[in-house]
Amino acid sequence: MTANAALSTHLLIAFTAYFVNAASPGPSNLAIMSIAANHGRRPALSFALGVMSGSLFWAMVAMLGISATLLAYAQFLVAIKIFGGAYLLWLAFKSGRAALRPSQSTPFVPMDADGKPSLKRLYVRGTLLHLTNPKAVLGWMSVVALSSAPDGTMPVAVVPGCAALGLTIFCGYALLFSTRAARQIYLRIRRWLDGCLAVVFGAAGWQLLTSRL
Repeated sequence: MTANAALSTHLLIAFTAYFVNAASPGPSNLAIMSIAANHGRRPALSFALGVMSGSLFWAMVAMLGISATLLAYAQFLVAIKIFGGAYLLWLAFKSGRAALRPSQSTPFVPMDADGKPSLKRLYVRGTLLHLTNPKAVLGWMSVVALSSAPDGTMPVAVVPGCAALGLTIFCGYALLFSTRAARQIYLRIRRWLDGCLAVVFGAAGWQLLTSRL
């Protein structure tokens, strides 16, 4: 196998791993779906772009090799883990409270003074949701490792390719679940979905707080 063919193979494996990880149901994707169905396209896209920004931050950390240094400082990752777990539990509380209300509500969605979702704050919350997950560092380290050849050579297309995949996935969820049909379905099962979000956020937060890095 030639060097170019080997790099292409490693790149394909890395893209596949990233796609499976990014597209699978999780706190970020479920939050995007809920925001899209309950508040529309623009708020969901703002949150999705925040999630992608957090992902790209950890991508650059992994690419520059800083992740190995961070792993050596256990206190730093423990602090991120505690903050991230507490943040997820707070989101679980907000979603659970919304599920108990018969009227439409806005769980964990910040609002402007005019009563509309705050796009800037949604972007920040999406970013925080990903930045406070220390396992994102490990995930990107895996992508970097999978895309690297035995001699350490890594295709420059890894981060741009994964970024394109991430934008397609996260923004795709935002666009899909903001359609009229999806929103009508959501309005009928809103309380069940909010309850599901509360369980997912709560389980993820608890697992983050009690797991070992």
